[in-house]
Amino acid sequence: MPSFLNLRVLSRKAHRWGAIAIAVPFLVVIATGILLQLKKEWSWVQPAENRGAGTVPVVSLERVLAAAQSIPEAGIRSWADIDRVDVRPAKGIMKITSNSRWEIQVDSETGAVLQTAYRRSDWLESLHDGSWFHPQAKLWLFLPTGVIVFVLWLTGIYLWLLPLRTRRKRARLLAVEGGGPVPRRDRAASGTRNTA
Repeated sequence: MPSFLNLRVLSRKAHRWGAIAIAVPFLVVIATGILLQLKKEWSWVQPAENRGAGTVPVVSLERVLAAAQSIPEAGIRSWADIDRVDVRPAKGIMKITSNSRWEIQVDSETGAVLQTAYRRSDWLESLHDGSWFHPQAKLWLFLPTGVIVFVLWLTGIYLWLLPLRTRRKRARLLAVEGGGPVPRRDRAASGTRNTA
């Protein structure tokens, strides 16, 4: 049996079983990736950014905490309930993200609350990279999924090119035997045209 046939069979099996093995994690990666691509366009994923009064943050951190505490949905009682504070000087805002994923946008000059909304993009990112399931899922499930997708790509390209290669060989063989059209490459070299 020729070696390319073994490679073809092996490629088909790897392609089939690889696709089955990664179906669920890859679906999660694709679905969350699509949503994350839309996070700036769709406020359901990530709240739109407002603009504050100035561009220099002058409001004190105590006032920022007080503004965040004034939003009951966020459940902020102390700094321990805050995941992060994102300062955007060009937009004049500070974005406070609570541990419960609520985002409060505060004017960095006046301390006024500009917007409050639930932020889903962080949760989607943790689903996308697998860390939502388990801290080690990134390395033990989602990284192998990426490697298998790469192998699927390689085997898919091979399986796509194989029939093209076979057709070219067959056409060349027919041309040599005199029973078929002259292959394109040979036509260009000899200056002949196939009129059939």
